[in-house]
Amino acid sequence: MLHRFKQGLAVSILLAVSGSVLAQQLPQLKPEEATRYRKAGYAFANRNMLKIKAMLDGSLPYNKDQVLAAATVINSTVNSGMGALYLPGTEKDIGSEKTRLKPEFFTQPDKVKEVAGACRTAGSKLATAAASSNQAQVRVAFDDMGKAGKGCHDAFRKD
Repeated sequence: MLHRFKQGLAVSILLAVSGSVLAQQLPQLKPEEATRYRKAGYAFANRNMLKIKAMLDGSLPYNKDQVLAAATVINSTVNSGMGALYLPGTEKDIGSEKTRLKPEFFTQPDKVKEVAGACRTAGSKLATAAASSNQAQVRVAFDDMGKAGKGCHDAFRKD
């Protein structure tokens, strides 16, 4: 199990380090594509947050391997360079792609850096806690991840 965590961590680090190189090699996304990809990434991370929540609150039996897998997805998502999907124009609906991104996202770079850093840190801590198989540590790290996500939503998400 620790081996799988190390593999996931290695992939996360590789993605973070190579993100800028890959971004330079990829064709420029259209704003609607960036919005669609961004929403898909966060939806998958959210699905995995819900899985961990259900195991922590007893709705599902606690399965340390599934918690580790879900935490690895969350960590990989928040540390994957999602910021590259926040293109100018993605703060408004484009065609069939709807967004809840506030325009303030583009005028408050220090706040963006703060909330993004909190999410990346919380994701890493969640993955580390899940690898420990200590349910109490997972609960604390899960709550911290939730707070970090809420901080971003409160600042930059329209409801």
